[in-house]
Amino acid sequence: MDSLVWRVLPLLALLVSFIVFFFMKDSYTSQLSPLIKFAAKDDECSLLPYAHYWISSKRIVTPQGVISGSVEINEGKIISIVEGYGKKGDSKQEQVIDYGDAVVMPGLIDVHVHFDEPGRTEWEGFLTGTRAAAAGGVTTVVDMPLNNNPSTVSKETLELKLEAAEDKIYVDVGFWGGLVPENAHNTSILEGLLSAGVLGLKSFMCPSGINDFPMTTIDHIKEGLSVLAKYRRPLLVHSEIQLDSEPIHNGNPRAYSTYLNTRPPSWEQAAIKQLVEVTKDTIIDGPLEGAHVHVVHLSDSSASLDLIKEAKSRGDSITVETCPHYLAFSSEEIPNGDTRFKCSPPIREAFNKEKLWEAILEGHIDLLSSDHSPTVPELKLLDEGDFLRAWGGISSLQFNLPVTWSYGKKYGVTLEQLSLLWSKKPATFAGLKSKGSIAAGKHADIVVWQPEVEFDLNHDYPVFLKHPSLSAYMGRRFSGKVLDTFVRGNLVFRDGKHAPSACGAPILAK
Repeated sequence: MDSLVWRVLPLLALLVSFIVFFFMKDSYTSQLSPLIKFAAKDDECSLLPYAHYWISSKRIVTPQGVISGSVEINEGKIISIVEGYGKKGDSKQEQVIDYGDAVVMPGLIDVHVHFDEPGRTEWEGFLTGTRAAAAGGVTTVVDMPLNNNPSTVSKETLELKLEAAEDKIYVDVGFWGGLVPENAHNTSILEGLLSAGVLGLKSFMCPSGINDFPMTTIDHIKEGLSVLAKYRRPLLVHSEIQLDSEPIHNGNPRAYSTYLNTRPPSWEQAAIKQLVEVTKDTIIDGPLEGAHVHVVHLSDSSASLDLIKEAKSRGDSITVETCPHYLAFSSEEIPNGDTRFKCSPPIREAFNKEKLWEAILEGHIDLLSSDHSPTVPELKLLDEGDFLRAWGGISSLQFNLPVTWSYGKKYGVTLEQLSLLWSKKPATFAGLKSKGSIAAGKHADIVVWQPEVEFDLNHDYPVFLKHPSLSAYMGRRFSGKVLDTFVRGNLVFRDGKHAPSACGAPILAK
């Protein structure tokens, strides 16, 4: 009998321990420290097992310049910055990620991206698009109101966009609304869209190629600006006007020059000339004070840029962006039939590219964006090579950093300038006050990369875009390899691998 008791007692003790644990675990969990609770809650969001840590590097790009030191991060925000490589503050936290010579820089902010969801997810979607963004060091994007279906031109269509993005975004995503004739003269629709949280509006002064996103006239733009002035949010404008006086070119459709001749610089100049007449009213105490005009993807570096510079000099509220493909490519080098290079406005001649770089270095171009505009292979007509009929758009989001750096360093672009063009100025333009720089109190949105490391962008390189082969950058060699990407302190990308869960946040204006 005694031997039976001794055999049963351990089993009884084990059973009692299990019961106690089962009933007490909820109470125990509720008493965990805030740090442990944060890490436990977000363990699927990050490839790191902790939420409070330090990043050290000999090259950290800050608003005060490039320093050697350490950045303290806790619960998604930058807490402190300490100069001196390997040094930390007084915190007892011992977790340190030492990046040595790798550059620690604010994550890129791309304010001009087409994710095409809902409705055209086969072109690109939130899941593939934001995974590609994270792999390229882009920590925030602002999604365009087209080419998704339906276009984002009302509060209701914005809600569809938000539903489509739920649980799919690896980086933070803001949204532009669309200014179209239908809502330009309907203040209630436009104000409903702005009140719902879009960061601003986008319009086309030429056909957009999307049926439910028709072009606007300068009168529509004036109406939109009068509403935007109340909200102090920008209007982004595709600035081309199709001029009837321009001849129709009937050359070889496989020759890029044929397409280039169909969209001359005069189209951009005509549109911008109308815009700068309106921006005169955006000056301080003007009738449109509070409104702001932003010229997207400037291609023409001559008269168009001169008009913008003149408007700025008199105090108009106007800015301008250009894109990496205008800075990397020239029309003379585009092979016949390679429709991957088709976009609008078009990629122009080499001398034009040189002048764009000059404008960037002199500060006349305010910021950079990708205008990532993907589609499906059948619409690019790669087999036919017809530039006149193929879909126009460059697929590029993942390559913003290496492309800009690889070509820019030839012109003397510095790390500070790169950060200004891709982080600080885009954040200011889009109203993202908590982003854009490595400074105390900001979101811990950070890219770590190696400027000196070269790589071949080929089929062995991990590309996360929906259709990698459609990118005009494939097959080229670049400098600047992205190592790690942090979004709000979560390590979302490292070594070709993403965090288990997509924990990016939607950004809505208040």
